Parts: sequence; structure tokens; C-alpha cells
Amino acid sequence: MKVMTHNEEETKALAKQLAALLKPGMTILLEGQLGAGKTTFTKGIAESLGIKRAVKSPTYTLIKEYTDGDIPLYHMDLYRLEDAEDEDLGLDEYFYGEGITIVEWGSFMQEELPKEYISITLKALEDLNKREITLSAKGDTYIKVVERLEHDNS
Repeated sequence: MKVMTHNEEETKALAKQLAALLKPGMTILLEGQLGAGKTTFTKGIAESLGIKRAVKSPTYTLIKEYTDGDIPLYHMDLYRLEDAEDEDLGLDEYFYGEGITIVEWGSFMQEELPKEYISITLKALEDLNKREITLSAKGDTYIKVVERLEHDNS
């Protein structure tokens, strides 16, 4: 599924639509260059979950936990782990826990990730306000979520 957004609010609105379809224990992978909108997308999900705290990129902390909403949100940034070798980071407790997990740069730790997830790639276009957002899913439950989102946006 591909979606074009024209500003930050449209990007957050798409994230909110997705959040309404998510359940505890689900994982979202976000990919995109610096400034592509990964944190903006996460903010939209957080707002939909009723999280009031400011959402910031966890670049230097690895994981930020937001537990003040309807469902906990775990926001990870694995960019700094690109060169990590065979480290057991204990991420399973997040992936299979009671919250929704969003992972930025999950491609750097592919072997640590769940087998099923929604992958979202954000790409900034020449008009710096516009984003091309591509969603794909791995696993039946996740495929159904993306299909529903696509149906709702057609």
C-alpha cells in the first residue's frame, strides 16, 4: 500500500488510522532517512492511544516507554546498534508484551525482530512537506490490518 501525505498533520492522521487497528503485542517497523517523518508517524500513533507525554526520538536511549495511554507504546531506535554483534537485548519482552512496539531502523537488527509485523517506509519528496509512505505486512494478522487501512483510504 502506498499513500502520499502533503504535510505533518496528514502523516499523523494516517498513523492514527493505523493505530485504531492495532492490538497489544503488535510491532511496527519504521524505515526512512533522517527527517523522513518516523517520529511524526509515531506521534500520531501515540496521540491515538491517548498518550499525553511528548514523543521524542529514542536515538540515544534506545527505547522510550509511554505507559500513560490506553495501551503502552514502546518506541525503539536501533540505528546506533548497526554494528552490534549477537547481543541479546531482551527485546522479546516488548515485542510480545502488553503494548504496541514501534521500531525505527529495525533492518539493523533483523534477527532480533518478531517474524510478523507491519513495515512502513517513509520517504521525503522534493517538496519537503510531502511524504511517500509505503506499508507492507508480514503475517496474516498484519496483512489484514494493512488491507483494512487500504480499504478505508480508497
